[in-house]
Amino acid sequence: MERTLPTTIKEYEEALKKERRKERDRRDYRMVLRSTICTLLSVAAIAILVATLFLPVLQIYGTSMQPTLKDGDIVLSLKNAEFNRQDIIAFYYNNKILVKRVIANAGEWVDIDDEGNVTVNGSPLDEPYLIDKALGDSDIEYPYQVPDGRVFVMGDHRSISVDSRSSTVGCVAEEQIVGKLTWRIWPMADFGKIQ
Repeated sequence: MERTLPTTIKEYEEALKKERRKERDRRDYRMVLRSTICTLLSVAAIAILVATLFLPVLQIYGTSMQPTLKDGDIVLSLKNAEFNRQDIIAFYYNNKILVKRVIANAGEWVDIDDEGNVTVNGSPLDEPYLIDKALGDSDIEYPYQVPDGRVFVMGDHRSISVDSRSSTVGCVAEEQIVGKLTWRIWPMADFGKIQ
């Protein structure tokens, strides 16, 4: 396509206005694009910071917490949260993150009979989240007192879970704890608060 040069001053002024408008539009487009990219990068950085510092996102691997949590579930954990008996926590163990349920806190006495019935400080533990009870892989002597600064944890799938009942894992120190699991975010069919 050939461009024709303006022949009159009026045509020249119109052509100049068009070029200025095009240049202004290009400059505005670049500013909007730059602003959008900066905003997206800032939001991504804040999301990563929040996820790392306050709400770590974890994916469940294995079956030690079934039926409560299944292999492949994606959950949110709340860092530095207060946790009580029967809360589910994530903690570091041998460069991995394990997920188990808090059964007893520091100073409490835990007893488990051969059928897998758990008592804490002499009171039977109500465990509606279990399908079946089992003593599981246990090599500690009962009744067992939880040491200071630690919690006694167990998986919900008692027959296969390796947890505080085994001296291999033992009780979890407070500094090992990643956070308390609060919400399941995937799969969407099971989205909601974790009990």
